[in-house]
Amino acid sequence: MTSVATSKTLLRGRTLSFDREPQGPDDHAAYTYIEDGALLIEDGVIKAHGAFDEVALQAGEAKVIDHRPHLLMPGFIDTHLHFPQVQVIASWGEQLLDWLNTYTFPAETRFVDPDHAAAMATAFFDLLTAHGTTTAVAFCSVHPQSAEAYFTEALNRNMRMIGGKVMMDRNAPDGLRDTAQQGYDETKALIAAFHGRGRLSYAISPRFAITSTPAQLEAAGALVAEHGDCYMQTHLSENRDEIAYTLSLYPNAPDYLGVYEKYGLLSERALLGHAIHLEPREIDLLTDTGAKPVFCPTSNLFLGSGLFDDAGLRGRGIQNGIATDIGAGTSYSMLQTLNEAYKVLQLQGQKLDPLRAFHWITRGNADVLGMSHKIGTLNAGTEADVVVLNAKATAAMDLRAHSCGTLSEELFVLQMLGDDRAVVQTYAAGVAQKPVI
Repeated sequence: MTSVATSKTLLRGRTLSFDREPQGPDDHAAYTYIEDGALLIEDGVIKAHGAFDEVALQAGEAKVIDHRPHLLMPGFIDTHLHFPQVQVIASWGEQLLDWLNTYTFPAETRFVDPDHAAAMATAFFDLLTAHGTTTAVAFCSVHPQSAEAYFTEALNRNMRMIGGKVMMDRNAPDGLRDTAQQGYDETKALIAAFHGRGRLSYAISPRFAITSTPAQLEAAGALVAEHGDCYMQTHLSENRDEIAYTLSLYPNAPDYLGVYEKYGLLSERALLGHAIHLEPREIDLLTDTGAKPVFCPTSNLFLGSGLFDDAGLRGRGIQNGIATDIGAGTSYSMLQTLNEAYKVLQLQGQKLDPLRAFHWITRGNADVLGMSHKIGTLNAGTEADVVVLNAKATAAMDLRAHSCGTLSEELFVLQMLGDDRAVVQTYAAGVAQKPVI
């Protein structure tokens, strides 16, 4: 697969890109929609976005790919998932801690084998791009070779990816534990090898407080202090039993988030998976530090963990990400993630209209990552990560779409009924990732 588009390409179709977060279902000023639009792409970057007739004047001998009548949007961004759990998805019937011990940890032990890690990386990236995802933030296993396989595959495809090996030195099986020093040293080496290389960023990744000793969280905090341009990812308050166990291990902590606070892990670049059962002090701390909760609706429902309070957190000025959380999450599709998010919020009297939904998985998640100047829009000068969507991809969608009269209605069909079948093509840095059938 060619990793970089070296010649000019002109993509034609209906284009949609968000300029800011919509403030409601009728906030049409929040986005740019062009019925006959075009993207001029050169060397992996969008050079121009506008009406086809205007952009074509700049295209010269560019190869024209006509995607009409389909919709061109920025590639989807997934802010929390687990690379070593590709063969764990759809494992039946446990809650969080039992599920980890029964399914996840045994699967992750296999990633000590570089050949297995490399094979799974190819499959993992194929699945991401098949579902329209062009950027993801992933946990690898404790083994450095798993992170090496993940980053190498991302480099081969020239994708904007974030990840890191988990640090975990207790409460895990043999073969899945490092030590505080080993976790520090291996993370340091991986940062040196991959952070800032191509389109890669590193996430310092203590799995969660249960699997890290105080010494390891101290080492993670040292890494955060030493590498301020890296991300930090971990888990927070997903499950009531998890919270109780965490507080038994850290009896002097004021609350779960206070554990991470003590070791200097919280900042605007901290991504906190789940964050469902939060205490008032923890919400204050999120506001003060700018750390980002990440909503994982399909996972939260699958494990029976609880309902994420999006509106409550947003009302405090907290910026939430949204993610699949493969493999407790049940779909690689950010469209299906929006489907389940809509239902989780409905149960709490909250709304997720289609404009805000599609902003969330594009520019919104890019803002969470501090990267909306690079990804998440179709603006000229940004990286050419694009997804092409067909709202009539299945018989049921086609039947429904024939009665749609507005863009929002079309988006809602995609939000509720869409999956990988609705993804016609995915471009990463201007290069098509799906085979043309």
